[in-house]
Amino acid sequence: MSRRTLGWWGAGALSLTMFLAACGSSASDQPAGASASSAGAAAAVPVVASTNVYGDIAKQIAGDRASVTSIISNPDADPHSYEANTRTQLALSKARVVIENGGGYDDFVDTMLKSAGNSAKVLNVVDISGKKATGGKNLNEHVWYDFPTIEKLADQLAAALAEADPAGASTFTANAATFKQKMQQLEAREASIKAAHTGAGAAITEPVPLYMLEACGLENKTPDEFSEAIEEGTDVPANVLQETLDLFAHKEVKLLAYNEQTTGPETEKMLNAAKTNNIAVVPVTETLPDGKEYISWMSGNLSAIETALR
Repeated sequence: MSRRTLGWWGAGALSLTMFLAACGSSASDQPAGASASSAGAAAAVPVVASTNVYGDIAKQIAGDRASVTSIISNPDADPHSYEANTRTQLALSKARVVIENGGGYDDFVDTMLKSAGNSAKVLNVVDISGKKATGGKNLNEHVWYDFPTIEKLADQLAAALAEADPAGASTFTANAATFKQKMQQLEAREASIKAAHTGAGAAITEPVPLYMLEACGLENKTPDEFSEAIEEGTDVPANVLQETLDLFAHKEVKLLAYNEQTTGPETEKMLNAAKTNNIAVVPVTETLPDGKEYISWMSGNLSAIETALR
């Protein structure tokens, strides 16, 4: 199983079902990490997002008309090691709208929804993106780094929220429009970087930020075998590792995009090689850092790329 799968669903379905039966009758239950509507929990649309990236986007579009729970939100944890639990099951059992990444990244969401018998509206962001595996390469499921996809999500999320709360439809539509205007400003920055740096080489530990790097006109020089091995949690062949490290020694890349949440001996060797050869390092993460929201987070990533390319 790929490490891209966030968690697993074990043999505890019966105990979880009993837990839900015990908890379901309490109107005061609210999962940890939920952002309650100021209009009152009873009026708020319960929304569950697989990660705080999508949770933040939901808050920006729903405003105070939703209670948003982000299942994975620890910026210091490796998202791939997440294990679903009874609290997650409870949150999903009550959701009206669910946002999952899809593409094998968070399959536990579908499994737990089915176990709970919940027919919530599910927004699968990979499906929304329309992206498919091509050319024999694996699908890059990190679609939250692809701004056109996030704009599509904003529209579909506004529609899903309006279906759950028709009285808030105009609010959701307006908030989505404001959010998309900010996204278009980020896309303009990507286009500006591309105009100045098309073809510049970049290295990655994993394809987490690859959609952003490609939109900025950068060329990923990392051997596919390296990033695939890191994703799958397998050893990188010695010759592939050396080929990767040579990228820095031979100055074939301008930056290293380094996933801080999934590290190991091979990625640390890449990091050391970049530093030794004075190649700029752009740290990236898979979940929102503390104190950031989606727009400011992505703006900071673009600023880091701009600085590295200078």
